[in-house]
Amino acid sequence: MERVVTTTRPGRALARRFVAGDTLDDAVTAARELNSSGLLVSLDHLGEEVHDRASAIQAREEYLESLQRIADEDLDSNISVKPTQLGLAIDEDLAVESIDQLAKRAKKFGSTVTIDMEDSRYTDSTVRLYEKAQAEHGNLGIAIQAYLHRTPEDLTRLIPLGGHIRICKGAYVESDDVALTSKPEVDAAFVDQMQTLMASEETMPAIATHDLSLLELARKLAADRDHPFEFQMLYGVRTKLQKQLVSDGYPLRVYLPFGSQWYPYLTRRLAERPANAWFFVKAAFGR
Repeated sequence: MERVVTTTRPGRALARRFVAGDTLDDAVTAARELNSSGLLVSLDHLGEEVHDRASAIQAREEYLESLQRIADEDLDSNISVKPTQLGLAIDEDLAVESIDQLAKRAKKFGSTVTIDMEDSRYTDSTVRLYEKAQAEHGNLGIAIQAYLHRTPEDLTRLIPLGGHIRICKGAYVESDDVALTSKPEVDAAFVDQMQTLMASEETMPAIATHDLSLLELARKLAADRDHPFEFQMLYGVRTKLQKQLVSDGYPLRVYLPFGSQWYPYLTRRLAERPANAWFFVKAAFGR
């Protein structure tokens, strides 16, 4: 399946719906267009779980370059990084060093760094990375996953640190001893955690969902909130809704992935919303 998707025209057409392109130039072009429509951006250079230092250091350099281009192009954007792409799977100290350098560069340009959350093997170490970097630099954020059983306790630990917290449902396959596995349970957990975040003053909530009912609840919670927050959505998903929210006066940041390592990201998007596969079917038949 990977070969079919990555080497055929329909497969790459599907990817371009959700991925800006293979290069940083592609991402800058897409980010500029999104900014012109009033949308904020978070650049994500695709790749994860590297197992050698050279690849981890290369990923760090590519993110440093992304921050430089954000500044040079005057883009309204930050970056989102995956800790295992920066070496967390092989050397936590290497990942700490990379996050430190990225936070310093972002702070120089008045930007921020969001640390993405990956599968549950790395939750503890990712939280540690964020705690250390946020305490030192103060310009970071972290993603949390509503379906993990541990997330309410993590929120209690993370909210006092400030920064921003992106809440999403969770896109990795986890066992039921680690995570909630039914949609009603995950939705209920998301609601509880979103209410906690929107009631907090220390941190900036980033509500990452395309679910209309959850968005409507977030709008109601926002009416009683005196502190900043933002919506976050994926590039290529519910684009009309994104523009409508901006038109209604809400800040919305688009998670904008780019790079050649897009297949794992794409399969998670299809797993989250199988209807996305219809785009592939139409592309395959040239319609």
